Amino acid sequence: MSIGNVKIKNKKRSCKVLKDTPLHCKDPEAERKMMRLIDKAKKDGDSLGGISEVVAKNVPPGLGSYVHYDRRLDGIIAKNMFSIPSVKAVEIGNAFKNSLKMESKVHDEIFYSAKKGFYRKTNSAGGLEAGISNGEEIIVRLGVKPIPTLNKPLQSVNIKTKQKENAQKERSDVCVLPACGVIGESMLAFCITKVFLTKFGGDNLADIKSNYIFYMERIKNA
Repeated sequence: MSIGNVKIKNKKRSCKVLKDTPLHCKDPEAERKMMRLIDKAKKDGDSLGGISEVVAKNVPPGLGSYVHYDRRLDGIIAKNMFSIPSVKAVEIGNAFKNSLKMESKVHDEIFYSAKKGFYRKTNSAGGLEAGISNGEEIIVRLGVKPIPTLNKPLQSVNIKTKQKENAQKERSDVCVLPACGVIGESMLAFCITKVFLTKFGGDNLADIKSNYIFYMERIKNA
């Protein structure tokens, strides 16, 4: 997570911490700096954007499609995340960092042990490969632009007179990133639920649960 030029340093994920903080930030020191930055932006009549990270844990492998372009889970997630106002970039896993590396430094190698079964030590792909979930955490980052309504209006043009004129001053939030993170969590849950029901669907919860349990047992013993 980041707001403006302030980034978190604490990489450990903890859902419990996020719900008890003003900005839903897992790094207390960075959060204090973010709050000071927001206060300054408010005083200056400006606004701030940033990057919000949402994570889905315990997602079963095999959700989505590697065949149908419109059923790829990464595509579904990206489309829905872009529907959130102010979201102008969507990253899954370490996509931008990965684009600068050789594939041998990006690939999430597969290992096996009798205790764990098949597993990976890394998750550069962010839980999605070839349009389907791979059983790892699904990690999505949202690039949120500063909102355009300012208390210090910038230059515009009067559409009738064609003369220079400042934009209209409106009531404006300073930073919507914390709220966007909450919306992003809900949107990610919606996307995963949609493909989950496509794979395990039935007309009642008992059948859906039964289909899911059978599938997980089958791939476990494969």
